[in-house]
Order: sequence, then C-alpha cells, then structure tokens
Amino acid sequence: MEQLVQRRVVAIPRLVVIEVFFFLRLSNDLLQVIHAGLYYGPTSLKTKLCLKGKQMMYDLCEKHNIPYRNSKKWVLAQSPEQHEGLMKTHEFAKSIGVPTHFISLTEAHDREPDVRAREAVLESPTTGILDSHAYMSYLESDFQSKDGVMACHTNVESVEAIDSGNGGWRITTKSGSASETNSITSDTLVNSAGLAAVNLSNSILPPSRHVTPYYAKGSYYSYSAPKPRPRTLVYPAPTSGAAGLGTHLTMDMTGAIRFGPDVEWVDNPNDLSVNESRLPAALDEIEAYLPNIRKEKVQLDYSGIRPKLGKGGAVWKGDGKGFLDFVIRKEEEFEGFINLLGIESPGLTSSLAIADMVDELLYR
Repeated sequence: MEQLVQRRVVAIPRLVVIEVFFFLRLSNDLLQVIHAGLYYGPTSLKTKLCLKGKQMMYDLCEKHNIPYRNSKKWVLAQSPEQHEGLMKTHEFAKSIGVPTHFISLTEAHDREPDVRAREAVLESPTTGILDSHAYMSYLESDFQSKDGVMACHTNVESVEAIDSGNGGWRITTKSGSASETNSITSDTLVNSAGLAAVNLSNSILPPSRHVTPYYAKGSYYSYSAPKPRPRTLVYPAPTSGAAGLGTHLTMDMTGAIRFGPDVEWVDNPNDLSVNESRLPAALDEIEAYLPNIRKEKVQLDYSGIRPKLGKGGAVWKGDGKGFLDFVIRKEEEFEGFINLLGIESPGLTSSLAIADMVDELLYR
C-alpha cells in the first residue's frame, strides 16, 4: 500500500478520490471470503492476482489486527462426474502451488456431521474469511494518514482527456444536491468504478473500443436456526459454463451463516431487490449438501450485483474458451489512463495485488 500514495487522481462515479489510488469496492464481495484461487486457470489475471492478493491480505490482517479467520473451504462432489471434476481441480491447484487435499467421507462426517457429500470432499486450507468493513476502514484511515483526500457523495459528470491525456485529465463533478459543478485536473486517471466502470470507459474511448456491460445479480439468504451450523465454508462442485459457483454456504466473523449467491441477469445495475421467486431453487441447492436444514428458517436477506463483461463461465474449463477474466490495462493513445473492467470475484481477495499492478502500469 505504501507505493500507492502517488498524489494522483482516481475518478469513480459517486466517489472521487484525490491524490491517491484507493482500492475498489465491489458488490459481489459481500461474502467477505479470502479465496484460494482454485477456479481461474493457469494464465489468467484472476489467478495471478488472487494468489498474490491472498497472501498480501493475510499479511495485512495479521500486521494490523484486522479480524480474519482461516476457516478453510470444502468443495463437495455428489456424483462420480463431479468427483472427476474435483480431481482436475486438485491437480490444477497443485500445478499453481495452491494446497488442496481430499478428506475421507468418514473424516468429513466426523468434522461436520450435518454436511452431506456422497462422493468426495476436496478441502482448501488457505481459504478464509475477514471483516471486510474493518479492512476497508483500515485502508481509508491509512490513505488519509498519508495526506490522501476523499470527496464522497460526488458524481462524476464528465471526463475530458486533454490532448489525449498528454495534458492531463479534466474531471467535472457535482456534489450531493448542489446545482453547480466543479472541475479538477490530474495527470492520471484510474477507472475503478465497479458497476459503472464500463459506462465511464465508453464515455472516454472511441466507439470502436466500447464494450457492453452485463450485470449478474446474486441473492443471498440468511439462516436463523441454531442448527445445523457448520464451521467450514461449503461449496458445491462448480458447474461447467455457469456464471457463478453455485449457492454455497459461508459465514461472517460472528459465525452467522448465509447462503448464496445465485445468478440472475438484470439490465439495471441499481436493481438490488431480492427476488422471492428464486428461493425454492436455492433451497433445493442448499438441501443437497445440508439435508437437515430447516427451510422455514432460510430467509431472503440482500442482493449484490457482479460487473461482468459477458455471460461466460466463472470457472476456467479446458482451453479457457468462454472464461471471463479481469481487464486491467493502460489504454493506448490515452496517456495516463488505466482501465479496470469486469472486476468481480475474486476482486476483494485480489484488491491489494490489483493496486500493485496499477502502480506498476503507471509508475514503473
């Protein structure tokens, strides 16, 4: 984080950060999971940045007393076909230096008697959880202690590249309910606007370089009964081509468990309504690995939206065709402009490594 304070401007619709690169916030990271990096293929940015960011995250949490827990994760196979898929996941994890191992069904039952796995259990010992709000608060305080200035509740009205960025960037903003706009200039521009990143990028780049945003809403469900209450994160085996990892079981630092997210494609990135009609399908998925769940205690909780660049898969398969990777690049012919597009999961885990990459693109 030290090298991020470079006295530059980052422009984000609804948030302008002056004189610093500040980490991005994404709605899909509501689960507060530190991911191991099992699903993203051998050559993707997601793998590279997740592996680096995971270690940076654990180190930062340990150094600055940010609450976290190395909770571990189980990926469950309920059929021989899913077991075969988990074997491939295990072999891939070995190839990139991520520890995973199979545990016997007997051991799994002894450790988590309420969790059902018919065929196999693959354990990821480096997966964890953290208090993401404490993490963000730490970064904000650290940033401000280094003379960073934040202008919150501020809309970006327009961005102008002065002489294609060679003369800097003029950013016009409007704060709150104010009728007047203000302009600031900067040497560099980092677009880390999350759900609004594509629209901001398209407002700057020529039409031939425009991309189409896709919005995958995920609903989350709370659980109010005291049992069953596993202590390990539980994920179903991933489905080929799916836009998510299935309705899985996670928990927060208080031990409260939640389920989700599912995938619902929406046109409006502000549509955070929780869709009650999706609950029966989610309950079927949950019951497959938690058969003693009290269905009446599973309740609609909240939703988040993942910024995607297509409707391709969240898991790398075969040669990676259809897999949606992060896009982090210095835009040609626009001096000092860094674009961050499609920063969905594992965005939180990767956040510190993403910041390092942006720093390298700009200053090294």
